[in-house]
Amino acid sequence: MEGKGIVVPEGCQEVLLHACCAPCSSAIVEWMVQHEVRPTIFYYNPNIYPREEYDIRKNESKRHAESLGLTWIDGDYDHEQWRQDVCGLENEPERGRRCEQCFKLRLIVAAKKAQELNIPYFTTTLASSRWKNLDQINQAGLIAQEYMKSQSNLSPLTSKPSPLYWAQNWRKGGLYERRNQLLKEYAFYNQQYCGCEFSQRKVLTDNNNQ
Repeated sequence: MEGKGIVVPEGCQEVLLHACCAPCSSAIVEWMVQHEVRPTIFYYNPNIYPREEYDIRKNESKRHAESLGLTWIDGDYDHEQWRQDVCGLENEPERGRRCEQCFKLRLIVAAKKAQELNIPYFTTTLASSRWKNLDQINQAGLIAQEYMKSQSNLSPLTSKPSPLYWAQNWRKGGLYERRNQLLKEYAFYNQQYCGCEFSQRKVLTDNNNQ
């Protein structure tokens, strides 16, 4: 797979990959391995609703990682806390301020995990989703990067180096097409909405209006 338009940051041999689901991560992981970048897969998605949907996606992500012999980490699931964190944004449209807040919350946690593990870079499969705004995602990643830098500056003698965000359009270079191929090869569960009850509601409304 050529992956034109994808550039590995200088010196990057390991990355923490925040994964939203197995289908979205599959082609990205394949590309990384082929280009000598080892991903540690971090599944952190407290936005997903209901819990049964979360568990299905989590188990598919774990199955994929284990089939490749990759490290897979399960983040905590606390949907009630997530609801509190996006309180007041319930009626925002998809790709609006609620999504921005959700991205920031999840990528800050991903950046913290990367620092904890001494992994110098972090990135996210959210940047491959057809449902989401790439600029919002990359802005959230940079906010997470700067947040970690600010935390390191507060305690420079005790903190580990803060990780850098690998901003990348993971839809490029044929990866989206390869994603669809791998989805069939692995027989992945393929969700029909982004994750939260608000995105689910939009899909149901759109279907009812057809």
